[in-house]
Amino acid sequence: MIRGGGCRLALLAGLAMLAFPARAQTQTSPELPPLAAPSPPIAPPPAGAAQLGVVPGPPLGSLDLAGPNGVKADLALVSFRESCPKLLKRDDVSGLTRPEDWAEVCELAETWPEPDAARFFALWFETAVVGDGKAFVTGYYEPEIAGSRTHEPGFDVPVYAPPPDLVRAWPAEMPEAERVGRPPLGRYDESGAFVPYYDRAAIEDGALANRGLEIAWAADPVEFFFLQIQGSGRLRAPDGSVMRIGYAGQNGRDYVALGGLMRERGLIGEGEGQYPGSMQGIMRFLRERPEEGRALMRENQSWVFFRELTGDGPLGALGVPVRPRASVAADPMFVPLGAPVWLDLDRPEANGLWIAQDTGGAIKGANRFDSFWGAGEQARTVAGGMSGRGRAVLLLPLGTLARLHAPPPPEE
Repeated sequence: MIRGGGCRLALLAGLAMLAFPARAQTQTSPELPPLAAPSPPIAPPPAGAAQLGVVPGPPLGSLDLAGPNGVKADLALVSFRESCPKLLKRDDVSGLTRPEDWAEVCELAETWPEPDAARFFALWFETAVVGDGKAFVTGYYEPEIAGSRTHEPGFDVPVYAPPPDLVRAWPAEMPEAERVGRPPLGRYDESGAFVPYYDRAAIEDGALANRGLEIAWAADPVEFFFLQIQGSGRLRAPDGSVMRIGYAGQNGRDYVALGGLMRERGLIGEGEGQYPGSMQGIMRFLRERPEEGRALMRENQSWVFFRELTGDGPLGALGVPVRPRASVAADPMFVPLGAPVWLDLDRPEANGLWIAQDTGGAIKGANRFDSFWGAGEQARTVAGGMSGRGRAVLLLPLGTLARLHAPPPPEE
């Protein structure tokens, strides 16, 4: 979802972005064979999974693919099936797979019975571990907050569509040799110079007001701040109608993890009398200390723009709906989007098979995931407190590792 629309560059990072503390590890799954030692650090960091190093993972028979009553495997098969049209066309920037690698398993998935989902994954996939395989997993959800399509009393927080003056370009003063990758986001000022786009403080102070960009209005600035982090959500109007909105762009400014910032300053923690470091504790701080909270939120200069969503479910970066307890956000440089991922964590509710279908601004690096829990209060509670550590294993189509490890053909 920003996690966004079809590209969630954003911040659907969920609470991952809040930099929550890890809980004490209490492994509940069967112990896995030791993984290969991580590759030695290099500079610059590895560009993707193939450069970091990929080794065979534990035997599929040692993994609880079915999960409790087989439910997790059922959900994973449905989401994998929905991912297949993208897998068959999409370039995999991780360097691990090619579209043709997925052809046979996607054809089989079309008619494979969901009650037998665990056997599908056990028969047609092999395991792989990227780097050291040590996983860190957070959670995100689809929030529902009070909102209105029109500017009514009590609904004063604008929800903006992407502004037309937000563009990508190279600053004139940047040397040609440094112009690598995508140009940065920004705008042209009155003098014609390319400058960074308005930050959160400027937008809150009215930099985009009265330009016809408002697609809706929210009632609570704190709730809207967290909806921006999630990258999509629902606005419930006073008449009970619901408008679903999704990520449509971002202002190009750096994202600052509010939870990490507050922890560094001793504003949240686990001590007596402190605000808890969960999403709920952070929100309580922002409400009880509004002036300090507003200043803190403005230190996150990033701003997310939205569009109205219609159709099935919030969309992830892969362009297919993300599903509760089945979809995770991942870094596509290390995980092929659409691939199954098996997690074994100190948070057993997140264990089992997931499908990588989304990305997030804070979801960077190998074995970093953000689990999607759906909508509603229970999803909000689970996602808000999710901080799991353990191991991650990729499931790739049979034969992928042999191709990756095959020696290059001799030169003619």
